[in-house]
Amino acid sequence: MKSFITLLTVVFCFSCAVSHKAQNNQIGSLKFINEYEVPYNQESNGTTIGGLSGIDYDAEKGIYYLISDDRSAINPARFYTAKIIISDKGIDTVQWIATAPMLQSNGSPYPNSKQDPAHTPDPEAIRYNKKSGELIWTSEGERIVRGKDTVLENPAITRISLNGKYIDTFPLPANLLMRATEKGPRQNGVLEGLTFDNNFKTMYVNVEEPLYEDGPRADIKPNNAWIRIYQYDVASKKNTAQFAYHLEPIAYPSTPETAFKINGVPDIYAIGNNQLIVLERSFSSGRLPCTLKVFLADLNGAEDIKENSSLIINPVTKPVKKKLLLNMDDLKIYTDNIEGVTFGPTLANGHRTLIFVSDNNFASFEKTQLLLFEILP
Repeated sequence: MKSFITLLTVVFCFSCAVSHKAQNNQIGSLKFINEYEVPYNQESNGTTIGGLSGIDYDAEKGIYYLISDDRSAINPARFYTAKIIISDKGIDTVQWIATAPMLQSNGSPYPNSKQDPAHTPDPEAIRYNKKSGELIWTSEGERIVRGKDTVLENPAITRISLNGKYIDTFPLPANLLMRATEKGPRQNGVLEGLTFDNNFKTMYVNVEEPLYEDGPRADIKPNNAWIRIYQYDVASKKNTAQFAYHLEPIAYPSTPETAFKINGVPDIYAIGNNQLIVLERSFSSGRLPCTLKVFLADLNGAEDIKENSSLIINPVTKPVKKKLLLNMDDLKIYTDNIEGVTFGPTLANGHRTLIFVSDNNFASFEKTQLLLFEILP
């Protein structure tokens, strides 16, 4: 979802590299190490750093790729390459190495909404494919239904080179196509998370909020708020399965009660054996911090709902199993609009790390945060 309310790379001075594929898939709990805040409106290669919505780690090069959700409004749609320098206390500084625009198939930068609203991207997730040496990113597209001003732009899953040149896109299943009727994706609730699994043979993407035909959006009270996780075969680019994942209720009521509030999934991260780290982010108007819950989701045994056109009409019987790993509210720290997660390097004690990044929406009252965690077995 286009965020409502960060590109970096990490080099641990006291660590060794870890491959994209987890050394094992045992996650008992997460221990918070520290937070690093990127200064507001910091520049890199003539662009404003902000709107960081996705992050991924290239362990061999010791760098991170981060995507900005700037819809070419401030600078052309782009991603960053960065390093994070870490001391014995955690993240110490971030070195912004390079900036590259994501280019269209014709080789030109993407337009902004004033230039061409039907082709303006809404970047959200980014991952590095170690096998092919390329990047893949998602766009949420657009759905504005307003008479003559109606804009229907499909979401996209796009392969690009490391310098941002277009390679191709993955075909979308019919239920991800934008419609003027209340069927398919909701505006700003589409392709938010992306991850590779099975040695880069499998890819998963997810919608942030339920499709219209699958049920209501999350609310304060528990309800049937189901999102879909889409499985792709990378070689054939085909969507091979879909799975139902149940959203938690919104953490806090909004002020006033009718004001904007949301809970959805801004990112997912595969750790092997058909298991995913799933990040749920809840926000309610009147309360600036977000509530972030980290779950371990297990796709093993989950029902394939690819041929199920409506979870309202045909309720799911075997959804994705989920287990709460962490509610960041329990840390008693300020958490902003966290939207991306990836493994970081391995600590000297052999434990892996997770790094989360937040999207400040280019707003002075929001933060671009990097949160570092140690994974405890």
